[in-house]
Amino acid sequence: MTTWRGVRLREALRLYVITDRALARGRPDIEIAREAIAGGATALQLRWKAGPLSEALQVGHALRALCREAGVLFVVNDRVDLALALEADGVHVGVSDLPVPETRKLVGESMVVGFSPETLEQALAAEAAGADYLGVGPVYPTTTKPDAGPAVGLEHLAQIAGAVGIPVVGIGGITAVNAAAVIRAGAVGVAVISAVVGAEDVREAARQLREVVDAALAERGR
Repeated sequence: MTTWRGVRLREALRLYVITDRALARGRPDIEIAREAIAGGATALQLRWKAGPLSEALQVGHALRALCREAGVLFVVNDRVDLALALEADGVHVGVSDLPVPETRKLVGESMVVGFSPETLEQALAAEAAGADYLGVGPVYPTTTKPDAGPAVGLEHLAQIAGAVGIPVVGIGGITAVNAAAVIRAGAVGVAVISAVVGAEDVREAARQLREVVDAALAERGR
């Protein structure tokens, strides 16, 4: 069984950076990842929405090696097959992807499974089916993911975080300005795309976010 469970997983979810080439200002994924990790990112997700899978494998192997060396959680979005091929630490699925029970059957117990619920009922069902953590959002309005839907707000996040026993990460429109409120609502960390990937100084943007998250968790008694 993987060691990415319990306290280690909660710590790894503090600052969860998701790749997005459209926001990277032409910079390679590996460069963005390296700078984000240097700034304090604790998890990295490969989000591959377009382009050949052969290229995804090449990029993914480089990111996987970087994360392994840095002790950072490496997750693949949506694609269970890609996650398995890359020997990723985890895979993250949503309501329109392969369901959590089938995902767990494919990856076994050696891989972390994350899930993005839209309702409390989905969150509870995912936990019962073996999800290791939940990504809840969009907490705030966001244009990064056009299919993300309207903002769910802090109250919805708090409702889910209070009802499940697995870690919850807030995602959607999160910046260093509002990240503390997400933690106070019950999240163990924040997942970001544009706030880090789209920043002019990726390392500094990650550093600022990590500082805010750490302070909010300390204030909460974590």
